[in-house]
Amino acid sequence: MRIPRCDRYWLVNARVPVSLLEEKTVLPRTAEGFCSVSLEIDNGKIRRLQTENPLDPDIPFLDLRKSLIFPCFIDAHTHLDKGHIWQRSPNRDGTFETALSVARRESLTWRYEDVYRRMEFGIKCSYAHGTAAIRTHIDSFGEQSRISLAALGELQRQWSDKIHLQAVSLVSLDYYQTPEGADLADRIAGFGGILGGVAYQNPDLEAQLEATFRLAIERGLDLDFHADENGDIDSTCLAAIARTALKFQFPGRIVCGHCCSLSVQSPETVEQTLKLVKDAGIAIVSLPMCNLYLQDRSSDRTPIWRGVTRAIEMKRHGIPVMFASDNCRDPFYAFGDHDGLEVFTQAVRIAHLDTPYGDWCDSVTRTPADVLGLPHFGRIGVGLEANLLIFKARDFSELLSRPQFDRLVLRNGKSIDTTLPDYRELDDLLGIE
Repeated sequence: MRIPRCDRYWLVNARVPVSLLEEKTVLPRTAEGFCSVSLEIDNGKIRRLQTENPLDPDIPFLDLRKSLIFPCFIDAHTHLDKGHIWQRSPNRDGTFETALSVARRESLTWRYEDVYRRMEFGIKCSYAHGTAAIRTHIDSFGEQSRISLAALGELQRQWSDKIHLQAVSLVSLDYYQTPEGADLADRIAGFGGILGGVAYQNPDLEAQLEATFRLAIERGLDLDFHADENGDIDSTCLAAIARTALKFQFPGRIVCGHCCSLSVQSPETVEQTLKLVKDAGIAIVSLPMCNLYLQDRSSDRTPIWRGVTRAIEMKRHGIPVMFASDNCRDPFYAFGDHDGLEVFTQAVRIAHLDTPYGDWCDSVTRTPADVLGLPHFGRIGVGLEANLLIFKARDFSELLSRPQFDRLVLRNGKSIDTTLPDYRELDDLLGIE
């Protein structure tokens, strides 16, 4: 397939998930929720969308032969600053505890060029795979926040016409009870970022959350937490966050990531927690690849649970559910390539989101776009920019059975170079000879 080399053309005989269309009225659809459409692209935007093929012989067209079109992916939870350090700082036993200790030791060596180049490498991968926006958590203790935010700020400028980048501070919540935590909140506000941190079950959790919420409210910041990334039946940080949000009547957006312990808790506890989450307006991001890798790991036995959260039950409660990349080639996850399709494919397989697939494709497109405050991203509609993915696959079985390395990525209606960066770009940083 080759996109016409002109400003105005048609994509005809395509299939698009109905859930991702802005115009949904009276559209015939397949059993899997796809509808057949033709899109007119004009100067980088979608000018027309119709079910019948165009009749104008003067406008070039590409017959997609029922190929699937998606909007570009939105990756709502990453750690670009940690990315691609596996060769330098591997996690030999694969456990969460070792990942924490290795990452802490590794972060002591980070300098501007190192962080900048590794984050840019991750952004290059994301862009080539078809991602339009990334939210990244940034390790923010002490001076590290200044180094990493400076690098990310420069990347925001360099990539402003290609990819939208958001920053979330990442510290343990007790940090926000200190003057340094207040300074960090000021820095995040000045950067235009999101206040975030890791919630651990501890006797002082309520006070830590209240301090964090106060800092966010005073500065008009949204919140993004890591919560319950474990298999501990008594870990109930998500419920505590929801209760605090309700107590403060928090006016901003809140995202909670991981929430793995819900998978081992009683149905009664799950129901109570999900009601609180719904009432508090919290969105959830699940990180299926990383949590499958880390959770329930032991050197002498096979894991017996998957580590992911209760995504299906959450969605049934009307809670926004997203899936995202999380870590990539670092001590928390040895693999990954910043590919939104891999995230969706693995989420479907791990969390059993198939038959029916319903609108789960929204979880890596429209839903994270809405949660991240990007209402013109992650969907397909007249007047929107033609930031699209075209797959040769014609249904979900074909889409999720192959990596789709031959996908077309359109940005503003133009086909981009989808060549991935060479790992050798980082050899000097990683000490690889």
